[in-house]
Amino acid sequence: MSSTSRSGPDRCPGALRVHAAADGGLARVRLPGGALTRPQLDALADASRELGDGFLELTSRANLQIRGLAGGAEHELSERLQGAGLLPSAAHERVRNILGSVLTGRDGNGLLDVRPVVAALDAGLCADPSLARLPGRFLFAVDDGRGDVIALRADVGLHAVAPDAFALVLAGKDSGLRALPGDAAALALDAARAFLRVRTSEWRLAELGRDLPLPGARSEPVPIPAVPRRTPLGEIPQRDGRTAFSGLVPLGRLDPAGLSAAGEIIVTPWRGLVIPGIGDMPHFPGLVTGPDWAGLTSCAGRPGCAKSLTDVRADAALARRAGGGLPVHWSGCDRQCGRPADRHVAVVATAGGYEVRLGGEVRARSHDLTATVAAAATTRRSE
Repeated sequence: MSSTSRSGPDRCPGALRVHAAADGGLARVRLPGGALTRPQLDALADASRELGDGFLELTSRANLQIRGLAGGAEHELSERLQGAGLLPSAAHERVRNILGSVLTGRDGNGLLDVRPVVAALDAGLCADPSLARLPGRFLFAVDDGRGDVIALRADVGLHAVAPDAFALVLAGKDSGLRALPGDAAALALDAARAFLRVRTSEWRLAELGRDLPLPGARSEPVPIPAVPRRTPLGEIPQRDGRTAFSGLVPLGRLDPAGLSAAGEIIVTPWRGLVIPGIGDMPHFPGLVTGPDWAGLTSCAGRPGCAKSLTDVRADAALARRAGGGLPVHWSGCDRQCGRPADRHVAVVATAGGYEVRLGGEVRARSHDLTATVAAAATTRRSE
């Protein structure tokens, strides 16, 4: 772990603290476990259509954003979210960052169904006033043992190592502490409280530069996956005999009108959706399953972000031809917002054109978009 000094609080947006973007206000709605019921989806779709730009934007933490809000619209938005059960605690709304294994309890994989643990973690988080002081970037993850979300660099993770045991994972490393499923949420919250007791200006656990002082007997640490097992695309058989449909939302911008046949949805950390519990397979416009979109993401770019140097989404869309290999994330500036937590190719706009980077090392520079795409594709295939 390495110590990092911060000059102030994080500026992560929420549903109440709206970010002033170039295209209007931006509100981020936290979705613990990525889950949305049909009424909640309808409430978000109506809010975006009537208060924002009509789209829902998916984030790399399985949350949703509404863009293009007029000044003051966050007040009406918060009332709508409260009515839909999406804002259980105004004080905690920015800290409900909880990832859960996407297909847990549905596809027959994983060691147990972690949905009750996610719910208990969220409830316990909102019930403790002190935990509202967590930074907006602090992240929890609850993995059922399949290795999909524990690899996403959560500050505090619960990783199932047996049907009746979770390992407490801190900043990607097994702490050795273990908990029964019924006690796992409490253990994760104890770790978050310990972080608050020792932090000064740090936003993330990995920035502390020291281990958390947590009591308890420790088991031999187990290896923690460093590369996430991403949710497969297409039709996925469920153990109840029904089917789930998994699709990507190209560059994370979703028209919710295409989900009219969905009873519920699960947002994935890879800017995708899973629609579970389907009998006859309907068509979901706006969701794709082709390999040309797999692993391709971007930041918002122009015109939504004033800091972006280009319309990066339009440029990234041309990169669909660069399929296979490592994920590729396109960024309109050096902040590289929304980049994947795992190893990836970074295509970054600079004043001198695009740079193709891997692990921070510049592999290619070009003013020519075609050459940039080709360089990204070559890097994906060869690494």
